[in-house]
Amino acid sequence: MVRVEGPAGERRAKRRPDDLVVEEPMTIQLDGTVVATTMRTPGHDFELAVGFCFSEGLLADAPVTGVRYCADGSALASAFNVVTVETGGRAPEPATRLGNVSSSCGLCGSEQLDELAARLDPLPQPTGAPDLDVLASVAATARPDQPLFEATGAVHAAAAFDDEGRIVVLREDVGRHNAVDKVVGAMLLDPAAPDVPAAGLGLFVSGRASIEMVQKAWSAGFGALVAASAPTALAVDAARRANLVLAGFFRDGAFNVYAPERL
Repeated sequence: MVRVEGPAGERRAKRRPDDLVVEEPMTIQLDGTVVATTMRTPGHDFELAVGFCFSEGLLADAPVTGVRYCADGSALASAFNVVTVETGGRAPEPATRLGNVSSSCGLCGSEQLDELAARLDPLPQPTGAPDLDVLASVAATARPDQPLFEATGAVHAAAAFDDEGRIVVLREDVGRHNAVDKVVGAMLLDPAAPDVPAAGLGLFVSGRASIEMVQKAWSAGFGALVAASAPTALAVDAARRANLVLAGFFRDGAFNVYAPERL
């Protein structure tokens, strides 16, 4: 690449190498049925597949009995870009999805919000106001654990944090929703990670808070969602229906709390 530096009228161009994040498609299957294809950063693929199936409600409380690359043939033949989540047929038979899952766009519309509320019970009502110092510190605490962002500047991060602001699970991906699914998948698959539902934990995302981010936090039982950027109006509506603390738009030490409506 060519790096351009210097003030206006005195700019200089210099060739130098650069690190670019890898983006490849991954197809997710549930008990042999294709449920999604998403563009993702390779790595933690099993966590991504399990987290996606869980947050979309496809598992319906069925236990995951296995996760593997490909369903037919070798993993090498599919370039490690097909992952099958297995429940032994205990999960409801999913409908095959056509097209790709966007790595950034969420659900939209009040009908989707009603569907979420019908599928998910509201979270337990918070017993007190959120710890504002913890919410304010999460982004800075998570930053040292983002090597891909440090190298490329082109990925998002998601992290589970405890009530003292400590990061307990962090994942990076080119897609915001993929990073969240990887965190949830890690909590479901790793015995050493916190359990799901994530009672007492919060979820940090490095981008904006779409309704999809709220859906995933709500599905996994997080008590708070902290986003570096602002939420959408529908995300705020969903957070209020979920009893989910929603904070965002962090600028110069200040931030907004969108849910609950009063502190």
